[in-house]
Amino acid sequence: MLRVAAGQAARPTEEYLRFAAQLGLKSVQFNTPDLPGRQRWEVADLVALRQRCESFGLQLEAIENIPVEFYLRCMLGQPGRDAEIDNVRATIANMGEAGIPVLGYNFMPQSVWRTSLSPTGRGGAVVSGFDAAVAGDSSRRHEVLVARRDLRVEDAKDSWTAGSHIVSDLRVSEEELWANYSYFMAGVLPAAEQAGVRLALHPDDPPVPELDGVGRLFRSVDALRRASAIASSPAWGLELCLGTVSEMGGEEAVFDAIDWFGPRGEIVYVHLRDVRGYGGSFVECFLGEGNYDPVRVIERLLAVGFDGFLLDDHTPMLVNDSPYGHRGRAHAIGYMQGVIDALAHRDGAPAR
Repeated sequence: MLRVAAGQAARPTEEYLRFAAQLGLKSVQFNTPDLPGRQRWEVADLVALRQRCESFGLQLEAIENIPVEFYLRCMLGQPGRDAEIDNVRATIANMGEAGIPVLGYNFMPQSVWRTSLSPTGRGGAVVSGFDAAVAGDSSRRHEVLVARRDLRVEDAKDSWTAGSHIVSDLRVSEEELWANYSYFMAGVLPAAEQAGVRLALHPDDPPVPELDGVGRLFRSVDALRRASAIASSPAWGLELCLGTVSEMGGEEAVFDAIDWFGPRGEIVYVHLRDVRGYGGSFVECFLGEGNYDPVRVIERLLAVGFDGFLLDDHTPMLVNDSPYGHRGRAHAIGYMQGVIDALAHRDGAPAR
């Protein structure tokens, strides 16, 4: 059944879990959770995370992202990647044993970039933006905001760190990255199939050809189709970030992705956020004022049989918001709940 989950937290704090329960949600997700382990995660820690959620009446739907140091050599094709793959396989097996069914991941050695974070959203809300001209100017390198969850500020909503590039002074072509992705998939998909864990790929954000000399793969819907063909496994799927797909080409690109991957059962879960603008120049925004119509998008997801969960992500920071962004997230979650309930009422189905 289509549903909304709370997400993107790092820790199962009482505040986070009560927030989800108070909003009427039944499940949660974590992004790069703070678990012990510098190379892999162990069963006992994963079980403890799941049980902590269940103690608040919440299902743990998914974990999004393992720490970048778990598999950076895999992304770059460097010596030591086989040892990393062994550890990723062990983490996947341990997730299956712990009863956590989904691992979201990305294949972005340079992570997510932004070039602005300012109160330029509606009513002065703080939103992020990206300008390829700034990102490509070496003299403005210090202005680039990089998503660094390994350097995350305590309880921060996002993890933007100025000038903190993950990879420096290294050239990696797009074709090298495709080869590295194929090698990684061949190594980890059998473990996912055996463990009953689905691996959900996040598109590249921003969807540009390269960042600081390192190529970007998943910057179009066609590239995501190529990834599906490479994997050719029931364990492969998409963590369909509609904000990123919107950056690729607005509502047309979003519908293309939904119509292609939805009927194939390859949409594992959805980030329902949006931007104004495209590719090399965009700003994030509130739902309903971006490139696509959220009502039409949720209708389309239902039409193709998607029955997973929707997630808030990169919400604008409202006045007096918390570091996690409780106010902005509550707005986005309530928006999605309202649309789902209205569509269910229209179609004669019971609401949540």
